[in-house]
Amino acid sequence: MRDIFIGLADNGDRQVLHLGRANRHGLITGATGTGKTVTLQTLAEQFSAAGVPVFLADVKGDLAGVALPGSASAKNADSLQARAREVGLSNYTYSDNPVVFWDLYGEQGHPVRTTITEMGPLLLARLLDLNETQEGVLQIVFRYADDNALLLLDLGDLQALLAMAATQPNMFTGKYGNVTKASVGAIQRQLLSFEAQGADRFFGEPALEIDDFLLTDEKGRGFINVLAAERLMRSPKLYATFLLWLLAELFESLPEVGDPDKPTLVFFFDEAHLLFTDAPRALLEKVEQVVRLVRSKGVGVYFVTQNPLDVPERVAGQLGNRISHALRAFTPRDAKAVKAAAETFRSNPELDVRTAITELRVGEALVSTLLPDGAPSVVQRTLVAPPRSRLGPLSPGERAAIQGASPHAGKYEVAVDRESAEEVLNAKAADAAATAEEVDARGEQAAAARPRRTRTMWERAGSAAAGAAASSAATVLAAKVMGRTTRSDPVRNATTAAAGAIATGLGGAIAGRFVRNLLGGLMR
Repeated sequence: MRDIFIGLADNGDRQVLHLGRANRHGLITGATGTGKTVTLQTLAEQFSAAGVPVFLADVKGDLAGVALPGSASAKNADSLQARAREVGLSNYTYSDNPVVFWDLYGEQGHPVRTTITEMGPLLLARLLDLNETQEGVLQIVFRYADDNALLLLDLGDLQALLAMAATQPNMFTGKYGNVTKASVGAIQRQLLSFEAQGADRFFGEPALEIDDFLLTDEKGRGFINVLAAERLMRSPKLYATFLLWLLAELFESLPEVGDPDKPTLVFFFDEAHLLFTDAPRALLEKVEQVVRLVRSKGVGVYFVTQNPLDVPERVAGQLGNRISHALRAFTPRDAKAVKAAAETFRSNPELDVRTAITELRVGEALVSTLLPDGAPSVVQRTLVAPPRSRLGPLSPGERAAIQGASPHAGKYEVAVDRESAEEVLNAKAADAAATAEEVDARGEQAAAARPRRTRTMWERAGSAAAGAAASSAATVLAAKVMGRTTRSDPVRNATTAAAGAIATGLGGAIAGRFVRNLLGGLMR
């Protein structure tokens, strides 16, 4: 099985990343404009060619070109050809890669959604910048929802439950602890601000299925999943929290594989400093845990950032493969970063690392990767190989054409709003109000004889099935009209929705989610 060719060292040695060690994670660093993005693109397309799916975030819009081949008429063609000759690529040709575009806002790719329950209170508290007391209230709300089989799917569900906590705190205080209006109000204000940024689109259904990141095409190449993150970067905390959630979902969803011959998925975490800046201790511990354990799931995580000091030591110690582009020592912190980067490499007696790291040209890097026996290689000054795909963005037409050929076309575009906490609580409130009116008008006995307006578990299951089937049928019809293929199945979706609703009524939200995922997998 072929390895990933990084480039050619000064001493003439080929610098490679061994596929069998690629799940031991990595770090790509360098100042702005030193070539990190091009290096990332070179690695991504080689992982794809080796049959390894890739996830990466396109924070500037210039990584989308990985979907199309480079061109001899491009302005950078001469420099790419020259670099290919310098590193000994005699067979250098341009080529495309299988790509799927994703976008939290659904504008430049398939919508990416998750549910409030799946995000969990810890990450949501980080996202909303809550203090310890407010996070405790959020934990109580989540626990109440779970104990009472209330699905928290979107922001409306969470807002409805918070409103209940503010007006009926006695429903929570006796069993879960004190809930104050001030804390609830602070959370509600943060949710309003969060919603104003358009982030409410991130929560809902159909939720992302992790397996959709793990596909290969008919040639055996791994799909490169590109997250359009230009707009998302305006909300850096949402960007970092989303990627951490995705990493945690991979850890929870994928089976143990130990040390495979090649990774199950390679995950590039660009602008990694956004994850760690001002992060509370609990979140840093979660990051460390996920990075440490996700390796055994076959996932390789590569943090990409300007300064190696951006990554905490307890996380950096788990990153075995390192590529460092030029660092600048303009400030005391920069000088400290240069020293830290130099000390993390396995020393090379023929190379002054601390000097070299400040003198590297664009497209040059210091490289040390894990050898087949697990030991780090001696650091080498390396010319990085050029990518074979386009350097630069896509036009809207090119992106639309690639999106139309996506294996997930039509699957995520139509949002589904099934009955969840908001609808249940509204129905209960309406039922209580109607009962109070009848007590006043007709007396308690007449009111007690009135049928309840809240639906039974079986009625909710039927409603969920009908809604899922109708949405799925609309997706299939739209796909046929537009000449696309779709994996949406009305029967499967109706069955899993109904079963999930019944399981939720019997065993809570977690049981409902488990049953839906299990049936969905069995019926594919």
